Amino acid sequence: MSLAEKKPCVVGIDIGTSSCKTLAVDEEGRVLSRATREYPVYNPFPGWSEQDPSDWWEAAKATLLEVSRDVEGKGYTVEGIGLTGQMHGLVLLDEAGNVLRPCIMWNDQRSAPYCAKIHEMVGGEREFIKITNNPMLPGYTGGKILWVQENEPEVFKKAEKFLCPKDYIRLRLTGKYATDVSDASGTGLFSVRERAWAKDLIRELGVAFDLFPEVFESPEITGSVLPAVAQEVGVRPGVPVVGGGGDAVVQTVGVGAVRPGTISITLGTAGIVGMSLDRFYENPGNTLQFFCNAIPGSWIVYGTTLAAGGSLSWFRNTFGGLERELARLIGESSYDLLSREAELSAPLARGILFLPYLIGERCPHADPFARGVLIGFGLHHTRNDIVRSVFEGIVFSLRDVFALMEGLGLSVSQVRISGGGAKSKLFQKLHADIFNSEVVAVAYGEEGGSYGAALLAGVGIGLWSSMEEAVGKLEITERTLPDPEQARLYGEFFRVYQHLYGVLRETFRTISSFQT
Repeated sequence: MSLAEKKPCVVGIDIGTSSCKTLAVDEEGRVLSRATREYPVYNPFPGWSEQDPSDWWEAAKATLLEVSRDVEGKGYTVEGIGLTGQMHGLVLLDEAGNVLRPCIMWNDQRSAPYCAKIHEMVGGEREFIKITNNPMLPGYTGGKILWVQENEPEVFKKAEKFLCPKDYIRLRLTGKYATDVSDASGTGLFSVRERAWAKDLIRELGVAFDLFPEVFESPEITGSVLPAVAQEVGVRPGVPVVGGGGDAVVQTVGVGAVRPGTISITLGTAGIVGMSLDRFYENPGNTLQFFCNAIPGSWIVYGTTLAAGGSLSWFRNTFGGLERELARLIGESSYDLLSREAELSAPLARGILFLPYLIGERCPHADPFARGVLIGFGLHHTRNDIVRSVFEGIVFSLRDVFALMEGLGLSVSQVRISGGGAKSKLFQKLHADIFNSEVVAVAYGEEGGSYGAALLAGVGIGLWSSMEEAVGKLEITERTLPDPEQARLYGEFFRVYQHLYGVLRETFRTISSFQT
């Protein structure tokens, strides 16, 4: 079959925290092929989290080669590549493009003192937010840059450019130093309003502007695959590579949450609540994040809870020995067994509430001292009630994030859930009742950001005219409507849930001082 006879497809590459996931999508939005490679995380000191960018590149090469060969055998040719991945990481490069030190990752905590220093340099946190529309958080890239500048000056002297994780793959594919507006937003050194680097802020911090890559909109073509690389990855030379985006942002638009009113909820270890915005909003506090969206001319607001699916994993690992053993014997998921137990209880878990602050919290309460709470149980309660309270508490925590968005005047017309927890019928029903909204799951929602990145590539090369057209091809696989009476009861119980944090805040601080 000649090249002219082959059908076009696009590829999305997701540089995740634990693995690289690559997939190919055809003109109808169907996944044609997928491949995954894992790589390690290094923790040389407490609170440090690093990765070797060469591990990402080897994984990206291997998965892209596997996918491109697979689709070629099916009569397709790769016509565009989109990139996504973990946000906020710092990759420092010398003048030849060599990596100077391991990437400092999104969950690395060493830069916390430098974030406070950055705020002070511009007159405090509120003044800083006026510039970037977000506070400088320890996860963000800006504090990491100052940490290297002060603690590894010999490394920093050699630095000619920095890149975010996905953008290192772009460099190896195309030779171009570039990023997109969503990942740039997550550096903490970007004017989200202006969709441009905050040059005056960067100058105030004493960092050379030459260190910063060029910024593109997410569907824009940023370069093309180099001839020397093309054979290694199985695509033709010159295949366009688009801007792409940070994983949390790309996941939101990739499930079809492209307009205000549609919430995207990602149920992974953490929980992410996001909504696309058709105009710029000023950030009213320090827990929601306001970034440029992967859709040109739009923005996105989202908040992250630290232990959504992580709470359920903790419960299963700590108290679910029977479920794990039974699941092994009958070949089912232990999470499905827990879900069935929860369904044997009643809505509101017969009066038990679970606060899932197992590792502190980020949103809506930026509190590292917050702790998990199980409250309201008595002798008449059963294990099933406690299991259900864990499921409900996770969804309450996500609803609590959206309460902050309601303060901006935003409302919900539909919830789109994705991630591992989205497969649970119980989670779908709880989201419908607790958010009092229709809940839908879409095809390929479990694919993470790689699917959204592929759609961005399709828009960039003209396969689709816009992200709205691209996601219009998504098939709704599950649709759940709220029960009006259950929604009313959950609304009353949610107010109790919200009240508890304020009551317990100081107690959390006291308790944490005794924990080791």
